[in-house]
Amino acid sequence: FVALCPLEAAAAPQQEPLCIFGTGDFGRSLGQRLLQAGYKVVYGSRRPQSCGPVPPGTQVMSHMAAAQSASLVFLCIHRENYDFLETLVHQLSGKVLVDVSNNLKKNIYPEANAEYLQKLIPGGHVVKAFNTLSAWALQNGPADASRQVLSESQDFIAYLMYISVATKLGLSVLDRGSLNAARELEDFPLELFPVWRLPLRLTLGLTVSFYTYLFLRDVIYTYVTEGKDISFRIMVSLANKVFPIVSLILLSLCYLPGVIAAFLQLYKGTKYKRFPDWLDRWMLCRKQLGLIALGFACLHVLYTLIIPIRYYVRFKIAESTISKVKMNQTSTFDTSVAWHSDSYLAVGILGFGFYILLGITSLPSVSNALSWREFSFVQSKLGYLTLFLCTLHTYLYGGTRFLRPSTYKWCTPPGYMLCLLLPSVVLALKLLILLPCVDRSLTRIRRGWERNGAGDDSRKALLT
Repeated sequence: FVALCPLEAAAAPQQEPLCIFGTGDFGRSLGQRLLQAGYKVVYGSRRPQSCGPVPPGTQVMSHMAAAQSASLVFLCIHRENYDFLETLVHQLSGKVLVDVSNNLKKNIYPEANAEYLQKLIPGGHVVKAFNTLSAWALQNGPADASRQVLSESQDFIAYLMYISVATKLGLSVLDRGSLNAARELEDFPLELFPVWRLPLRLTLGLTVSFYTYLFLRDVIYTYVTEGKDISFRIMVSLANKVFPIVSLILLSLCYLPGVIAAFLQLYKGTKYKRFPDWLDRWMLCRKQLGLIALGFACLHVLYTLIIPIRYYVRFKIAESTISKVKMNQTSTFDTSVAWHSDSYLAVGILGFGFYILLGITSLPSVSNALSWREFSFVQSKLGYLTLFLCTLHTYLYGGTRFLRPSTYKWCTPPGYMLCLLLPSVVLALKLLILLPCVDRSLTRIRRGWERNGAGDDSRKALLT
C-alpha cells in the first residue's frame, strides 16, 4: 500500500543551521555563499537588533542563542574580540569552531589564533580555515569554484564536517596538518607577493641597468660630443627602448630553465633526480616572469603608437618638409626600405599577438578549461614561436646597423644587440633538443627510462 499525498506534505528532515559569529564584510559574504549552497544560516551578534544589513533569509540572534542552534560555528571576528567566548564555553563545547581570523602583523601574539581559541574553548573542535580567502572572493559565488583553501585541524571528525561544507561551496580543500602549523597558515595572507619577489627584483635590476646604459650612450654621449641637450628623450624615446629589451629578456628567462632541465636530464640519464634548488625556484616563477614580460610588451606597443603625435617628431617632419620645399628637392621611394620596415612591423605584430594568447591561457579560468596537452601546446610550442618572432622582430629592427661604425658609441653596442644574446642562446639550445637523436633520448627518459646506474644514483640522492 502506497500513500499518495502532495510532495509539500511529505515530512522532510529539518536541516540544522550553520552559525556565523560576526556580521562584517567577510561574515556577510560567507553567509550569502552558504545560502546559495542550500544551508540555513544564523548570525551571532553583540547587537542583534542593530548589527547592520545581513543577507536576506538569515537570522540574527545573540551569541549564546546562535551557538546553541548549530553544531558548526564560523568565527569571523578578530582575535582581540575573543574574550566574550569565555562566557560561552558550555554552549561551544563539542562544537566545530572554524577560525578564519588573521592578524595585521607577524608575531604579535605568542601563539597562533587557532591555538589560543583552542585554549579558550578546550571542549571545542577547532579548524583553522578560510583565512586565505577574501570577502570579495567569496562574493564571486559558484563561478569561483576552482579556488583552493588551506586548512588545519586536530580533530578528524570536525575536519570531515568542515570539508563537507567547503566542498559544497565549490572550494578545493588542501590539508596543511594539525594546529601546530596554524601560525604558518595565519602568516600566509600577510606575505606581500611572495612568488613575485624574485621576478620583480630581476625586472627592476634589468630596467635600471639598461635605462642607465642607454642614457649614457644616447643623452650623455650626444651632449659630450656634439653639445646638444636631448634630455627630453628620457621620457619616451629611452623608455620605448628599455621596455622591449626587458620584455624580450624576461620572455627568454621563461624558457631557459626548461632547456637547462632537459640537458640535466640528458646528462644524468634519468628524470628521478632532483633539480638544483635554484632551478626549482626559477621554474616556479616562470608564470610571473611571463606576465611581467607581457606587461612591458604592452607598454612598448602603447609608446610606439604615440610616436606620431610627439612634438619632437612633428617638428622634425615639418622642418624636413619645409627645407625640401625651399631647396626644391624631392624624396625618392625606396622599395627595399619599405620592405624592411613592413617586415619588422608585421613580425612584431604577430609576436605580440601570440604574446597576448600566452597571457590569456595563463589565467586560471582559461587554463582550467584546457586539457594538459592543449595547455602544454600553447605554453610550449606557441611560446617558443612567440620568442622566435620577437627575436626576429629585433633582428629586423637592427638590420645592417651593426655594420656601421657610428652604431658603436664609445665602442659600446646598442641595447637591442645586448638583449639578443639570451634569446638567441635559448633558441639555439632548443634547436639542439629538437634534433631527432636528442629528442628521442629525452622522450625515453621522460617516459621513465634510465641509463644503467642512473637509477641507483637517483635512489641514493632521494634517500639523502
